[in-house]
Amino acid sequence: MNASESDATKVTVTNRRAPFPGGFLRTISEGWAERPALLPAPRAPADYAAARRDAVSAAFPGKRLVVPAGETAVRSNDTDYAFRAHSAFSHLTGWASDSEPGSMLVFDPTESGHTVTLYFRERADRHTSEFYSDASIGEFWIGPRPALADVAAELGIDTAHINHFAANDGELIVGADASLTQFVSELRFVKDAYEIAQLQLAVDVTARGFDDIIADLPAAIAHPRGERVVEGAFYARARADGNDLGYATIAASGPHACYLHWTRNDGVVAPGDLILIDAGVEVDSLYTADITRTLPVNGTFSDVQRKVYNAVLEAADAAFAIAKPGVKFRAVHDAAMEVIAARTAEWGLLPVTAHEALDADNGGQHRRYMVHGTSHHLGLDVHDCAQARRDMYYDGELKAGMVFTIEPGLYFQADDMTVPSEYRGIGVRIEDDILMTEDGPVNLSAAIARTADDVEAWVQRGL
Repeated sequence: MNASESDATKVTVTNRRAPFPGGFLRTISEGWAERPALLPAPRAPADYAAARRDAVSAAFPGKRLVVPAGETAVRSNDTDYAFRAHSAFSHLTGWASDSEPGSMLVFDPTESGHTVTLYFRERADRHTSEFYSDASIGEFWIGPRPALADVAAELGIDTAHINHFAANDGELIVGADASLTQFVSELRFVKDAYEIAQLQLAVDVTARGFDDIIADLPAAIAHPRGERVVEGAFYARARADGNDLGYATIAASGPHACYLHWTRNDGVVAPGDLILIDAGVEVDSLYTADITRTLPVNGTFSDVQRKVYNAVLEAADAAFAIAKPGVKFRAVHDAAMEVIAARTAEWGLLPVTAHEALDADNGGQHRRYMVHGTSHHLGLDVHDCAQARRDMYYDGELKAGMVFTIEPGLYFQADDMTVPSEYRGIGVRIEDDILMTEDGPVNLSAAIARTADDVEAWVQRGL
């Protein structure tokens, strides 16, 4: 086939679109009530976001900076994934779950700093066809879009139509320029009062989601894909009281609990097994919780399940105890690993002593049973600040205002012949969200049952 033949065979799909008749076109712009003229009040995070923008401006004098919100992603054909703005964009604007795809936050340099403008597509003019016929932006399809003046009043940022945005040579763009991307990621290490309150809210809603799971355990046990019943119970809470899930829920029962990111969730929930649930609600501000609890499906741990569970709890408590302002972030992981090494050695699972297993160069034998890290920062992203420098993250010091997880685990694969048969297929993880203060760590999720006895009582109430 030559080029002309190829061009001739290109097809423009019009089979789903009927023309609008003349009467519709002549009247569609008429008969609408006036839109409200009263400007909304400023949003709670507006002042905090302004301070963050000031920090960005001070760090990049004389540079034009562009922070894109991002675009919607196509799932299939004319079906899109739900839009979520880039975390840096939301952090610097205060515009969260209702932010508009395609928006741009732009810092234009001045002699004294920057002028900042938020560009986005304003609501459709009712005298244009996009008002009624554009399925991606039309009011008949997705509802009213925000007005420039309303957003400016809510966020305290000058606004302009996206059609007035023009790219410039030499501008720095988040996601493309390494230095700017790194800076806006590191800017999120220390949370302000608004962020801490939103993270606590996310944890509280997540706690209610776990209560919903407990209440639905009988239904999960009765269903051939009980893991999906667990997943669905939590999702209903996330959408009812929050914006969405912070990440795909892990509902891993029986040997599935040994797969760290099991999100297929197509297995049974069988009495006698443990179910590991790693789940978090993202609230409307886009801040998310990240909580894991491991539950005995029948409400009672077996002796070996309880032994493994208590070892993981001991590791979590050791990591919590060592966390203080000025302590290296990696020390949290090291403290948990000392317990994991000690207990797996004590149970005869290691070919070396615990001391030898902890050797930085030649050890690590205990990591077979916990291959992941113990902690990560938490905020707008479930793994927040991920573009930060290593010396600011893993090798950085804990500071008041940081929020991070503590999530040790033990996982004995069903086919792991290095452990006795009674351990095989047992997976346990306990994860809490921790706020560092000047006085030490605070467990934001402490109200969610953690000890073996409390977990048993919690599950038994739902059965």
